[in-house]
Amino acid sequence: EEKFGQAIEDIETELDQRIDHYHSKGMEMEAHRIEQRTKFDLEMLTEIGSCKGVENYSRHFDGREKNERAYCLLDFFSTCAEQFHGDPEKYLVIMDESHVTLPQVGGMYGGDYSRKKNLIDHGFRLPSAFDNRPLRIDEFQELIPQMLYVSATPGERELRHLAEITKQPIPEGLLHVPSKGGGGKPDIEKRKKRAFLAETMQSINGVVQMEIRPTGLLDPVIEVRPTEGQIQDLEDEIRLRIESNERVLVTVMTIKFAEEVAEYLNRNGFKAHHLHSEIDTLERTEIIKALRLGHIDIIVGINLLREGLDIPEVSLVAIFDADKEGFLRNERSLLQTIGRASRNQNGRVILYADSISAAMEASIKQTIERRKRQNNYNEENQITPQTIKKAMPVMNSETGDLMAGVAGKGVGGGRRLVAKKPGKKGVEGLAKKFSLGAAAWNTTGSVLDNISQPDWNDESNTLVDENMEQSVENNDDRIKLINRMEREMKAAAARLDFERAAQLRDRIYQLENPTN
Repeated sequence: EEKFGQAIEDIETELDQRIDHYHSKGMEMEAHRIEQRTKFDLEMLTEIGSCKGVENYSRHFDGREKNERAYCLLDFFSTCAEQFHGDPEKYLVIMDESHVTLPQVGGMYGGDYSRKKNLIDHGFRLPSAFDNRPLRIDEFQELIPQMLYVSATPGERELRHLAEITKQPIPEGLLHVPSKGGGGKPDIEKRKKRAFLAETMQSINGVVQMEIRPTGLLDPVIEVRPTEGQIQDLEDEIRLRIESNERVLVTVMTIKFAEEVAEYLNRNGFKAHHLHSEIDTLERTEIIKALRLGHIDIIVGINLLREGLDIPEVSLVAIFDADKEGFLRNERSLLQTIGRASRNQNGRVILYADSISAAMEASIKQTIERRKRQNNYNEENQITPQTIKKAMPVMNSETGDLMAGVAGKGVGGGRRLVAKKPGKKGVEGLAKKFSLGAAAWNTTGSVLDNISQPDWNDESNTLVDENMEQSVENNDDRIKLINRMEREMKAAAARLDFERAAQLRDRIYQLENPTN
């Protein structure tokens, strides 16, 4: 209670200082705004012990100094290590996909600061809100006693960090990279020499390369083909994969081109769909499931066909404009994209290009060398490569749960998307309103049209008659009727008949609670 009272006093003191600051700069509106908002928060804190956005006052409640970091999970690890092992540094942090995760850790602080600065400058928050923040990259690295970076394509920061920790000479190609795993400063401002991944890894001792897969799978075969007639050539390759019940990923450079290629393939009788950053998470998940189940055979994407997209049915990855140097076609991006075909024993990658870029040469060379070592290991140990066995997904599970109101935790489930029937904009308008994406819900001839949902006006799915409740004579009959109603409710939700689903929900409740 004493600590709470001190925090309230500190907030009031900071508020007075901030009001004086705004008055001195002639910012009367900002002064009035911060006074009103903070006094309301203080009143809520005094009366009920909490307020909206209470975390922005965490510095005062924790008793921290200005700019001091908040307590975090790493402090908990350290405390547990000391409690159970007698050494606060006796724990290990494993960072998966470190080539993208480590830069994200560094970027979190900058993004949070930028957002908070606007709020503080315009009188929406006190300056102490700055201290409710993520760790800076230097704070993060200082807290970690032992780090294991895991990545198929390690980033420059991780490689330099390893060289520093093991007291090895820093390769010339890494002198421009921030030291201490991103927490320090670089030795030089600009890159002196371009360093390719394989060369850099060979120049640093201590990099463990795990190239042998338990399934015996090899890195895919790589071909380079000219761009002239690339679409027609791709069509021939797709037909071969469809005959073998396999799938295809195509990666291009722009959103527009991805959509155009997918549309062209659809017009020519293939089942294709585009996948890019403008597609939301729910729809993205449904599209990937549809690919695995065979509802579509080709996904045309951009940068989403990289880390974490493990689809064993994919035996062909086609990369357009492979020789275009840049973020989407650098060595790491190419290696990650090539890796999407390494889950299938028939994996193959086609690079469409009119020249061989340095990034292409490096990624092809590295893949060929790895494939050779993997093949030698398989021959020595009599291992036959086998495609990964992965359980098939259930279509529309996320969206279906949302519709049925069971997506959340607990008995009551989550938020139910039950409302009136679609208006003038139809099903697509309703889907857009709830941010469910277009492809999984449209009725305009998309290949995903009939993946999960029956037709809107299809009444053949009706299982429950309006007068069935009158025929209920005993408890067994009631249970059977409830089960039938639940099936009908889910079917109604799947075809977006929210009004019918809501009526059935209410009738089920009445049957389950006859005394209410």
